[in-house]
Amino acid sequence: MPRKLSPPELMRNLAIGYWASRLVHVAAKLRLADLLKGGSRTVEDLASAADVQPVPLYRLLRALASLGIFAETKGRRFKLTPLAATLQTGVPNSMHAWAMMVNEPWMWDSWKELLPGVKTGEMPFLKAHGMPIFQYLEHHPEDLEVFGESMSSLSQAENPAIAAAYKFPKGRTLVDVGGGHGSLLAAILKANPSLKGVLFDQSAVIARAENDKHITAKGIAQRCRLESGNFFEGVPKGGDAYIMKYILHDWNDEECVKILANCRAAMNEKGKVLVVDNVVSAGNDPSWGKLLDIQMLIIGGRERTKQEFATLFASAGLKLTRLVPTKCPLSIVEGVRA
Repeated sequence: MPRKLSPPELMRNLAIGYWASRLVHVAAKLRLADLLKGGSRTVEDLASAADVQPVPLYRLLRALASLGIFAETKGRRFKLTPLAATLQTGVPNSMHAWAMMVNEPWMWDSWKELLPGVKTGEMPFLKAHGMPIFQYLEHHPEDLEVFGESMSSLSQAENPAIAAAYKFPKGRTLVDVGGGHGSLLAAILKANPSLKGVLFDQSAVIARAENDKHITAKGIAQRCRLESGNFFEGVPKGGDAYIMKYILHDWNDEECVKILANCRAAMNEKGKVLVVDNVVSAGNDPSWGKLLDIQMLIIGGRERTKQEFATLFASAGLKLTRLVPTKCPLSIVEGVRA
């Protein structure tokens, strides 16, 4: 068994965490995992295929292999490991787009402003780019594409867990607010054959969703309609439940209350609001939600505790009824009219 590291050694490793993230980013950019799909290859062969130099590539791969990402075999050959396989494109549970997005220069530039943001309260992303993140992405379509793919990569594991965790009402209508291309809604409709769905997002997003594989799938398209609009102005009326995944965490409290109030105004008398987000717990245990909360601090949003969700709901005329855990880090926060 490896010996337990001392506190200084642990801190040393934490302080260089970005070394590993940059190695992963380069591997993703070069699509090394895709180049190894067919089996092990020599460094020289890989370097030629990736259009890079063999000597620095060997050093890069050797370092990655020390982290369990790729493995070196005889003759300076490298092969995929289960961890490296997640950097492939076009495979189930691919993390390629996520590894790209979180390490792209536009994201790193915003993290450089974390210390000034902590000192002044100014949004780091706004200070780095002069505009909020979603406005920035509208002006940078290549970054928007990678951002969208990275969200989809997380959803591959999350959506089935969400669909399985909650008992959706039979024969009713579920409105997915800010539902993107519809992967969550499609997963829920697939698991609930009598349920009908409404996918709601901005017009440009809905235009792309019309041809998306999730919404056009057999058995889904017939039970789902698409509507466009701005959730700060209103949402489709007449739904029995309104679900929002990774929506409220993007916005400040005032903006969240507007979204929730619009859902309350639109839903049927016995309707429910279902917020799918990380729910931050007390204590010092390792927490994906607490780390993600710093990313949200960077862009102007936040992850919230159960009490903070309850306060938002109350301000929008809703009552938090329960938290439904899932088999992924996200929980379903359920609310009804107060």
